[in-house]
Formats: sequence, C-alpha cells, structure tokens
Amino acid sequence: MSRFASFREFYPFYLSEHRNRTSRRLHFAGSCGALGFVAGAIFSGNAWWLLAALFCGYGFAWVGHFFFEKNRPATFRHPFYSFAGDWVMFKDILAGKIKF
Repeated sequence: MSRFASFREFYPFYLSEHRNRTSRRLHFAGSCGALGFVAGAIFSGNAWWLLAALFCGYGFAWVGHFFFEKNRPATFRHPFYSFAGDWVMFKDILAGKIKF
C-alpha cells in the first residue's frame, strides 16, 4: 500500500530524492534519449526501439541514484508515480522551475 494518496502528495517526496544536480541532469539526459528512441520506434515502425527507450531512461536515472544521490530509486516502491514524476520534473526543468 502506498503512503501517498495522490501524485500531488508524492511529487514533493520525489523532488527530495533528486537533490543532486548531476542526478537531475542524468534523469534529463535519459528522458531526452528515451524520447529519441520513441521517435525512432514511430518513424521506423520497429517496436524494439521502445525497449531501448526504457533502458535509456531508467539506465541514466539509476546511475544518478546509485552513484550521485546514494539512494534507492523511487521506481522500486512507487513505479507509476515515479514514472510520472520523471516527466513532470523534465517539464519543470525545461520551464526553469528546477535548476538544471
């Protein structure tokens, strides 16, 4: 059972798990790469690129957690909220709300 009743409750926790600037940059790079692989899947018609998108996105993020944040990714406890958190943080970085 999740201790968060909503994503609105979860997101501040998610941000607290991403205080390290290098980790945020790795998340951002992984998300950019994942978007590129999704585009590749769409344009090529080859769904295998979607697997590459997952590996890219999570691979960069997990390196950030294990080596820079020194914490366990929220994906392991809250997979859906964490996935949404990645994209909201991505948007907030693009909008300048979170320091890159």
